[in-house]
Amino acid sequence: MGGFEPGDRVVVYHIVGCGRCEECTRGFMIGCSSRERAAYGWQRDGGHADYLLAKARTLLPLPDGLTYTDGALVACGFGTAYQGILRADVSGRDTVLVVGLGPVGLGAVMLATASGAEVIGVDLIPERLELARDAGAAHVLIGGEDATEEIRELTAGRGTEVGMDCSGSAAGRKLCLEAAREWGRVVYLGEGGSVTFEPSPLLLHKQLALYGSWVCGIHEMGKLLEHLDRKGLHPETTVTYTFSLSDTRQAYETFDAGKTGKVVILWNDA
Repeated sequence: MGGFEPGDRVVVYHIVGCGRCEECTRGFMIGCSSRERAAYGWQRDGGHADYLLAKARTLLPLPDGLTYTDGALVACGFGTAYQGILRADVSGRDTVLVVGLGPVGLGAVMLATASGAEVIGVDLIPERLELARDAGAAHVLIGGEDATEEIRELTAGRGTEVGMDCSGSAAGRKLCLEAAREWGRVVYLGEGGSVTFEPSPLLLHKQLALYGSWVCGIHEMGKLLEHLDRKGLHPETTVTYTFSLSDTRQAYETFDAGKTGKVVILWNDA
């Protein structure tokens, strides 16, 4: 059973790859190009059931200090934020701008703060600004025409060392470039959409590094679990609503309103 025994607490990495290609051997099954690649809840049966059949090689031990809800939020939520944190090499020397304060954005706020960075959170929804403050953001701002200038004022005119777009919006992506200081790092995490900008003033002349970042690998996910446990961080604190398995439709409708943190469906109301 891949080193696991009945009763062990585990986290499931959410992609099953072929296990043989370069991306799989690096632990990034998300990048597997084989027809065998299958995501739980998409090409493979997922979590909206009493039981889930998972490949042993996609399992990681869940530390005793973390709850099952903590573990459930790691794979395609906090793991995505963590990969962006790694790509940008965030540290306590940085001011980090996080644009888009949904579940992934809240994860980025919490992890960047735990790294010692000063975090500025931006969103269009007031409810999510408060969630970001609770997650550790030092400053929260409503997005709009004045956001770039407000960020510059908060950074003594310099701009931010790191910008992380978790919104997937053109305005959010452009804001990260506009608010970045010279030689800064910008990471695009939010999916979908498009963006148009002038490369010379916003990217080239500022000597920025622009990264695209997707989902973390299974090895990185293991390190994230250790990090959360060691730091006493709980992704569960970003949950604003919980529903039973029988109320799944209501759970999706609630989250679709766009004003929540993470919404969780609990098996057997546990």
